[in-house]
Amino acid sequence: MSISPIHIIGGGMAGTEAAWQLLSQNIPVILHEMRGVKSTNAHKTDGLAEMVCSNSFRSDDMENNAVGLLHEEMRRTGSLLMEAAEHTKIPAGSALAVDRILFSEYVQEKLLAHPLFTLERGEVDTIPPEEWGKVIIATGPLTSDALAQAVLEITGVDELQFFDAIAPIIYKDSIDFDKAWFQSRYDKGDGADYINLPMSKDQYYKFIEDITDGEKSDYKQWEQGIPFFEGCMPIEVMASRGPQTLSFGPMKPVGLTNPHSDDKPYAVVQLRQDNKLGTLYNMVGFQTKLKYNYQKEIFRRIPGLEKAEFARLGGLHRNTFINSPKLLDDQLRLKTMPRLRFAGQITGVEGYVESGAMGLLAGRFLIAELLGREITPPPIVTAFGALINHITGGHIEGAGTAKTFQPMNVNFGIMPPLEIKKIDGRKIKRKDRKPLKSKRALDALENWLHQTEQSAEE
Repeated sequence: MSISPIHIIGGGMAGTEAAWQLLSQNIPVILHEMRGVKSTNAHKTDGLAEMVCSNSFRSDDMENNAVGLLHEEMRRTGSLLMEAAEHTKIPAGSALAVDRILFSEYVQEKLLAHPLFTLERGEVDTIPPEEWGKVIIATGPLTSDALAQAVLEITGVDELQFFDAIAPIIYKDSIDFDKAWFQSRYDKGDGADYINLPMSKDQYYKFIEDITDGEKSDYKQWEQGIPFFEGCMPIEVMASRGPQTLSFGPMKPVGLTNPHSDDKPYAVVQLRQDNKLGTLYNMVGFQTKLKYNYQKEIFRRIPGLEKAEFARLGGLHRNTFINSPKLLDDQLRLKTMPRLRFAGQITGVEGYVESGAMGLLAGRFLIAELLGREITPPPIVTAFGALINHITGGHIEGAGTAKTFQPMNVNFGIMPPLEIKKIDGRKIKRKDRKPLKSKRALDALENWLHQTEQSAEE
């Protein structure tokens, strides 16, 4: 059966993953990416699947962390992103981090090598025409103003905006290792995947004072009153919530021992490897809107960074998402125009992995539709299903209004509680709940995949 090419708008995590799912079923794809013709305020290259905010896919622990579980679900469903991550990963403790340049190159080269794939550079600034047929819009958090306005005109619902913050990156050879040391918190992973910078109590409170008083970048008019997403909060915003906020957050000292001193650090700044060569390290949790000159001045007061050289300083970029609970059905189709599907961060998921997962599912839903197969969303007990449920109306009671819907990372809290309370007559311990939820999820995913295959055979 001859199938016309499927148009996908956006070459980020969601767009490239959706494209790969379609190509794997020999369905031709035309991927539209404006970078290369028109840039954004945050991207540095025109490469597909460029990682902007961080080089980490976060925890790879599929038993005890929901994002690790999502990694595994994506692996089991043929994810291109997980394949690329495996080929370009670098040490990061229990996290899955990659060399971001090699990662982007791997994804792009794999797609360009497929005979049914076409990459078209240029902005799509209107709703795709009818002759394009079924389309996936995966323009992500940096959707162009023109396309965002076009979406607004057909939905009639106000879009929501917020900021993602970018952490600074430091050259490793400019770090003072007479003060810094390698160690993963609680010696997880290889035990020495992070560079740690200790602070005494006085140093910490002086640092809080500095970043609280430091001059921020000026907000543009369209930025006024926009809320920050909790998972990517600038350090100065966190510090403004109370002087101890950072010491209980990204700067918590627990699980770390300073080999240079018998004094226990009051707070610790952690740096995570950012490239495969190990020459660059990013400041974990240090997204910021401080002006560049203030960043250099303040961060060089951190013990070990007195002579730090920065490959990139922190910044912020706009993030845009639609009000999915009102606009989308449970297969990511626009209710008022079902030929259009949305995928990725524009739907209200947050994070590289979550965006890729929604692209993967959008691709699979569309494959079934094109081939006349029955398909239902993955069960809500899976990471896939929990995210779909969240963005299509299950996130909170009374969901579906612009005032209540907010972006969400995958987490065990959006999955149903365990059906069982005891095993062999004994109450399930808290530490065992996450592994049991993960096992339940993967069992349910395998059943879903089996049912999907049976539908294809019929």
